[in-house]
Amino acid sequence: MRTVVIGASGHIGTYLIPRLVEAGHDVVAVSRGRRGPYTPHGAWRKVTTVVADREAEEAAGTFGERIAGLGGDAVIDLICFEQSSARQLAEALAGRVRHFLHCGTIWVHGPSEQVPTTEDRPRRPFGDYGIKKAAVESYLLHESGLPVTVLHPGHITGPGWVPVTPAGNVDPAAFQTLADGDVLTLPNLGLETVQHVHADDVARQFTAALAARSAAVGESFHCVAASALTLRGYAEAVAGWFGREARLAFLPWERWRETVPESDAEITYDHIAHSPHCSMAKAERLLGFRPRYTPLEAVAEAVDRLVRDGIVHAPA
Repeated sequence: MRTVVIGASGHIGTYLIPRLVEAGHDVVAVSRGRRGPYTPHGAWRKVTTVVADREAEEAAGTFGERIAGLGGDAVIDLICFEQSSARQLAEALAGRVRHFLHCGTIWVHGPSEQVPTTEDRPRRPFGDYGIKKAAVESYLLHESGLPVTVLHPGHITGPGWVPVTPAGNVDPAAFQTLADGDVLTLPNLGLETVQHVHADDVARQFTAALAARSAAVGESFHCVAASALTLRGYAEAVAGWFGREARLAFLPWERWRETVPESDAEITYDHIAHSPHCSMAKAERLLGFRPRYTPLEAVAEAVDRLVRDGIVHAPA
């Protein structure tokens, strides 16, 4: 199968491109060409690379036809954030692809009302990102006419970037505080949840959806580790990696937010207001897919790289 991947050199593409090549796909990797994958792999030598500035080409009305002209049997879109972008691409691909796969987000759900949350729960997104991604999903599944599958990743993590921390944002200082044995202050009682997923598990689930096309088309699937972490439990585990016992303090949200930069507070609020805990039962039932990484295993790889890169310093 000739498979076109849009946004190929990012978090997911770093793992997805080699997996597609190893599975026998003729892969076309589309990206802005500004960086290579986070982790080198020999499979990239077998890939056709295409440099494209999606934003500029969409503004010119040419991006959809550019992708259609690549002749993909399947197209995987990892970087669509607006319904207008999805519409331009879908209209160009109509009748020309066997399978279209879109990368969504668990933020389409909004706050959990029952956990674990299943894919069929009513959508109640809030915030610009979740609302827009929900609109993209709705358009693709119900209006586009394409043979669509949507995967909804959680907090994607892996070596080479900072994962969502026990403080609910992406400031690595939380990891350093725990490594140093200092007091880490968490919002509220630290009982809100985060749900990571290793980027390689996201890649594996995309390949599983391609392989199970008849079951996957017309469906959306969560793409997360099989369990969620409370901020408190997460912090305690990270401290243990550094041979420490977590020293935790807690503040009500309105007081806690005053202790960090506003940009970090906004990210933390987004995570704790959602407090996701999503089910992977549907992916196992229809795709035969189970994530390999627990959330702590996924984060541990990322933190190990942060230590190796000198971003977080382990105790002597």
